[in-house]
Amino acid sequence: MTESVQKLSLKEKLSYGFGDLASVLYWQTFMLYFTFFYTDIFLLPAATAATMFLVSRIWDGVNDPMMGIIADRTNTRWGKFRPYLLWLCVPFALVGVLTFTVPDFSAGGKLIWAYVTFILIMMLYTAINIPYTALLGVISADSNERTTVSSVKFLFAFAAGIIVSATLLPMVKTLGKGDDARGWQLSFVIYGIAAVIFFLIAFRGTRERVQPPKTQKSSIGKDLFELVTNKPWLILLATTITFILFVAVRSSVTAHYFKYVIGQREVTLPFLSARTYDFATLVSAFNTVGQIASLIGVLMVSWFARIVGKKRAFIMIFVIAIASTGAFYFLRPDQIFLIFLFQVTGSLTGGPLSVLLWAMYADTADYAEWKRGRRATGLVFSASTMSQKFGWAFGAYVSLMLMSQVGFQANQEQSPESLKGLILLFSLIPAGMGVLSVLISLMYPLNESKVKTMCEELEARRKNESG
Repeated sequence: MTESVQKLSLKEKLSYGFGDLASVLYWQTFMLYFTFFYTDIFLLPAATAATMFLVSRIWDGVNDPMMGIIADRTNTRWGKFRPYLLWLCVPFALVGVLTFTVPDFSAGGKLIWAYVTFILIMMLYTAINIPYTALLGVISADSNERTTVSSVKFLFAFAAGIIVSATLLPMVKTLGKGDDARGWQLSFVIYGIAAVIFFLIAFRGTRERVQPPKTQKSSIGKDLFELVTNKPWLILLATTITFILFVAVRSSVTAHYFKYVIGQREVTLPFLSARTYDFATLVSAFNTVGQIASLIGVLMVSWFARIVGKKRAFIMIFVIAIASTGAFYFLRPDQIFLIFLFQVTGSLTGGPLSVLLWAMYADTADYAEWKRGRRATGLVFSASTMSQKFGWAFGAYVSLMLMSQVGFQANQEQSPESLKGLILLFSLIPAGMGVLSVLISLMYPLNESKVKTMCEELEARRKNESG
């Protein structure tokens, strides 16, 4: 493979990023507002919502790797992974509207609606996002190029995060005109139209270049065996699950934390004039500031990773993010400036962690091909996406169950026990998950020199095969 093929144009890198701009309009909503939507808008009891999150993830445990296997065996004139962006963008947007619709049914009917639409939206997210993410592993054979593309991907992801954080709750209020359920539904009509356009841009603007070895025979059993015996991938999988727990436990209660712990506050901030703000304004500002800080972190992370290496960069910035999260346990509700300051430091360092993780997953796909001559990029990324969903689901489950156990009641004044539970879920509990993730990541064996050696040897093999 020639140098010119490995290096990507800015246009293609940006086109790839649009796929995450589409996906994260939904994923950011899932992370920040799904639990809030189901408890305070859809009016499901916290324990019921927790069970729904957990049950759906059991099914995801099957369909994520299954989607990766299907994608690896897809052969079209557009490639293996790109066509799913074309085929599924419209169904995904339509089901998104249904998911955020609150039907006028009985309690039992509403519960069935919630289960069906929740499972459908997550299945379609899997079916479109796994091929999109796997595309990162075949867009170039150059590891450094993939790290750069991963950075672009997450620049667009955090741009989507800023959009959701800044616009969703205000848009719900404006479109709903007092009917929040209607506001959520109409907001996802708008998000859905935007997502379809963005997925189509990603489809048209990218190409697949890295193919499995020509001698590789199709075998699901061998692909699965290679995956579960891929030591770097297993370590990265455990790191991802605990990292997502670190993110998900906290983000699952962000809206609740501001609604019930912080409440309505008179504040003076650089981006807000001095007056009293309700919780929706404060949580939107808090999340937006976090996404902007994450975006800045993503802009810096490729440069930093090139200097110290992906693994070392991951550990160094993760430690700062953990400390920033744990600090919230010691803050009073009236310390708004410090609350926003630690959000900035935590997001500036926590945001880029996903960039490094996904770039390292591409390296583990290279490792499998280098070690045993088999490449199953879709399976590598699908099983990795599964770990992300497991982490998010268990994070939401833990948060909702603890809220239920300490007496949380939606849209009511909370007891001291409930408030303390929300504070712990926003600070020390996720910080503990972060410490565990760092300890696991210390065992990851693919340093920069190892990756360079693998890439050089794989390059030589591919030239021999094509020659």
